[in-house]
Amino acid sequence: MKNSIVLSAAVASIMASGSAFADVTANAAVTSNYIWRGITQTNDQAAGQGGIDWSDDSGLYAGTWVSNVAFGNSTGGGYEMDLYGGFSGEVSSIGYDVGVISYQYPIAPETNFTEVYVSGSAGPVSVGVYYTADAAAGNKDLVFDSGDLYASASVDFPVGKSDVSVYAGTYSFTNDGTTAVGDANYSHFGASISKDGFTFAMDKNTIDDTNYFYSDSSSDNVRFTASYSVDFTL
Repeated sequence: MKNSIVLSAAVASIMASGSAFADVTANAAVTSNYIWRGITQTNDQAAGQGGIDWSDDSGLYAGTWVSNVAFGNSTGGGYEMDLYGGFSGEVSSIGYDVGVISYQYPIAPETNFTEVYVSGSAGPVSVGVYYTADAAAGNKDLVFDSGDLYASASVDFPVGKSDVSVYAGTYSFTNDGTTAVGDANYSHFGASISKDGFTFAMDKNTIDDTNYFYSDSSSDNVRFTASYSVDFTL
């Protein structure tokens, strides 16, 4: 996808020119279920994940992240690779973040798509909006096509020595209600508690058997997920 090529080139250029003033970190995680925006991406199976991030004192950042995935009746064999970059900062205690992220599926590149996003935070509250700016041919007139809009909000706060997050999101697909897609829009909500790299989460969505996404692996059952992650400086 063109946007991904441009983003990759930008990341390489920034890394080469500004590394003396930048931090490079990495992350790795294992999870019992990869949940993204309220839907399992691994048919309720486990996932191994990891990424590398570059950030500069100016607020510029870029990175990549990888996870195994399995959709529909698949039992595995695919993976997702995200490429992203943006700018973040703070004005009068209000945090902001603007950027672009490309979701790449090398085994099924016809389903790639790219979003632009903006988010803000004030104290424990964060909100974000993601707009699908570009999509591969396989998504045309379906979900994850250009024009899709996702909005999210979360409240994050400490409880004792743990960190708690309560979050929700809603997806509005540009092709919702068409003959090819049918009823696709949905919402989701969840909560998590984390301590020392361990996270336990609960997620639920509003998908039922009238929804385009409906299957045993995307229905509205409550899902509980356990994961462990570690971050380190390179």
